[in-house]
Amino acid sequence: MLVKKAAMAGTLESSDAQVTVEPGNGTVELSIESSVIHQFGKQIKETVLETLNRLEVTDAKVTVVGKGALDCTLKARVECAVYRSNDITEKSPARVS
Repeated sequence: MLVKKAAMAGTLESSDAQVTVEPGNGTVELSIESSVIHQFGKQIKETVLETLNRLEVTDAKVTVVGKGALDCTLKARVECAVYRSNDITEKSPARVS
């Protein structure tokens, strides 16, 4: 799936994450800022990249500002931001699992 325009999902509240996606330059560029980066940075990166891979996103700039979000929240925020970038508002068959 292409990232057609910049889009954002989530908040900066505790136990949440704000995910921004933008059209990329031929690859996935991931930037992570998190209050728990030292403990969970690797897991955050894996979760975001796994979700992008499942959605077949191969060209995007992705920024994650995490405030202690669980994996399920990260997956939902990434999925929502990608769908918003494509103006998709209906349920998709590629749901978060």
